[in-house]
Amino acid sequence: MDLSEGRILDFNKALTTHSNLVEGIENVVAGLKQEYLKDIKLVSVSTTLSTNSTLEGKGHPAGLILAGYAVKGDIPTREMISIDGGHDSKGNEVSCLDLKSVEQFVNSTGGRLFSYAVSSYFSARNPEHELSVKKTIEQLTDKPVVCGHELSLSLGAYERAVTAVLNARLIPITSQFIRAVLSVMEVRNIKAPMMVMKCDGSLTRIEEALEKPVESIFSGPAASLVGAAHISGLKTCVAVDVGGTSTDIALIEDGVPEISENGAVVGNWKTMVRAVKIRTSAMGGDSHVWVQRKLYIGPNRVIPLCLAASEYPSLEDRLRKAEKVSDRIMDDIFQPVSFFVRSGNPESDDDIHALNYSIEFELENNERQVLDTIGYEPMSVSEIAKAVEKHPLQFVKALRSLVQKRCIYHIGFTPTDALHVLGEYEMWNSSASLLGAELLGSYLGLDPESFSREIKRTFGRNIALDLLAFFTKDFKREDLEKLLSASSFTKFKINIPVVMIGAPVKAYVPELREFIDADIRVPEFHEVGNAAGALAGNIIKRSEILIRPVGSGTEQYHVFSELERKVADNYHEAVDYGMGLMEKLIFDHMSEYGLQKEQIRLDLERKDLDPGFGAQKETRLIGLGIGNLLRLEQ
Repeated sequence: MDLSEGRILDFNKALTTHSNLVEGIENVVAGLKQEYLKDIKLVSVSTTLSTNSTLEGKGHPAGLILAGYAVKGDIPTREMISIDGGHDSKGNEVSCLDLKSVEQFVNSTGGRLFSYAVSSYFSARNPEHELSVKKTIEQLTDKPVVCGHELSLSLGAYERAVTAVLNARLIPITSQFIRAVLSVMEVRNIKAPMMVMKCDGSLTRIEEALEKPVESIFSGPAASLVGAAHISGLKTCVAVDVGGTSTDIALIEDGVPEISENGAVVGNWKTMVRAVKIRTSAMGGDSHVWVQRKLYIGPNRVIPLCLAASEYPSLEDRLRKAEKVSDRIMDDIFQPVSFFVRSGNPESDDDIHALNYSIEFELENNERQVLDTIGYEPMSVSEIAKAVEKHPLQFVKALRSLVQKRCIYHIGFTPTDALHVLGEYEMWNSSASLLGAELLGSYLGLDPESFSREIKRTFGRNIALDLLAFFTKDFKREDLEKLLSASSFTKFKINIPVVMIGAPVKAYVPELREFIDADIRVPEFHEVGNAAGALAGNIIKRSEILIRPVGSGTEQYHVFSELERKVADNYHEAVDYGMGLMEKLIFDHMSEYGLQKEQIRLDLERKDLDPGFGAQKETRLIGLGIGNLLRLEQ
């Protein structure tokens, strides 16, 4: 991208190589025009690594120290202690901090933990105890330590503890990813600063990304939203990002992404991470299309037949010889066009652990037997059954587990295959897609084209439903489905442009227009909207300061900020100090990126709470600073 104009000069896409991240990154850089590399001044990335690792329960073991309280809910670690300490809602110390127990905990766990998380009661009001624990740990070990108040100043001890632990578990994984990018940059002699997209749609330096990797959860959808606005030239729009695994919908208004009022929810974990408000459905171009008396799309992701046949030429012949099986025993794993192949590098004896670098796992005997049977050429369920001398129902569970652990890959029919059959998106082997559609369609009495059109229409209809659900939050999905099917004479209207992002999205526009009345746009470079967003993202600094009375009988006020708790002699002094501090926090943050005051948009908001009955009022100051690295070149 030309930073001075925000214009895309060249792009390339390459498949993710889970077994070796460097390989995939090198492949994508190698496909760019090499004459541009010497002039690169900025490298920026978005990644779903944090999201996927959290969803899959992966991450390096981390310890948790709780000061002043114990958690009642689940926590993503078993290594934790609760010690004396903590503060009250006014930031006053409740009990003395027990640092001796911290030393004992670190000394006893240092050999098996990769990082530590610290969460103290009401650290949002006074972070003193968290900082003391952090200092103690850093004196004993060089392993990363993260404090809850560094990630969020919102109240909620449990959510802050969860956020801190997830962050600690992700630090080594994020470090590996960033090292992979930096190593390719070094080989290619790219000497430029590197930025990472955060889940609120802003950019951050790699140093901060390494300290707070949990903030890159949903970084991918956030980058797509920013990219949709940039390549379409719209400041306000709703973006629909159709990826391989999911479809994400989000809103950007006046150039600023809409932020969720609640923290990001990842899997079963509710965090305090500020994230773009996103509606995600488990439906993407690589979603598994399977039949069991009717048609299903998803929720699991598989390798499309067309792509797999390009990688494994023998697959097309196997599809020609595939036999129909009874639909009474079919499920999402046992399908006549499902194949399985060992993951990793066939020349490596350690491919399993290379793929699952974040955790060690043990295989059950049944899983080990199935894995030993599957090689580096695709095998059908029937072929596996003959090899292990078992009925498929006896090892389907093992297959599913091996796929989840990424020991093997699942190959199957997908919406991408349907588009290959229809000739609307042709990147790989269309013959393999046609063979798969012919076999699966026969179960429903449909020819390959009719079967593929039904998939395409269902996919487009689901996007329409997700759009409606995004804007009509009080309606249940089943009610929206009834409304959408009620009459061919009615349509839902969306009053802002709908920008489609993703490689195959052009194909779904006619189906979407069948259900939605909107200005639907597929801009140039829609295939790389995510990458464009990673470069076009703003530097955003949000700051909140709370002003509360010290107590009855005094005019003094507390000023709570991310830096400190300060006492002001009166309310007006507290407000003036808070305003000045907030501006300083924002401008200091922006200056680290080379942005000057005149290049920063500053929005300040003041919310007063007057409880009445003579009680002293509280005030919340909210600051938002926005700057763009593209402006540095202008």
